[in-house]
Amino acid sequence: MATLDEELLQDQEENRREIAFIREQLPSDLKELYTDDQMVWMLDTIATYFYESGILESNDDEVDVDIDEISDYLCKQAKAEKLPGLQPDEVRFVVEADLDYQEESL
Repeated sequence: MATLDEELLQDQEENRREIAFIREQLPSDLKELYTDDQMVWMLDTIATYFYESGILESNDDEVDVDIDEISDYLCKQAKAEKLPGLQPDEVRFVVEADLDYQEESL
């Protein structure tokens, strides 16, 4: 069984791999728009969306995921947390890349 420190290091490494993957998928003008910390916040917030929406509890073989809804959720959460403004049309690319990464990781 991994210690807490080992698990934290594994999580950080996974975040680094996912962020690198996402940056590769983003249009060139968005690749450096977000810091790694902002990207980690977005990934955590996307996970929160899936948890709160009940999608993770679905027994369906296929689940309909609305990328625009997730993008709007991210922007609303950022505003609520007084983070620099995110634009849904830009965040959408991060959401799509995150979903692609999750699909490839299965």
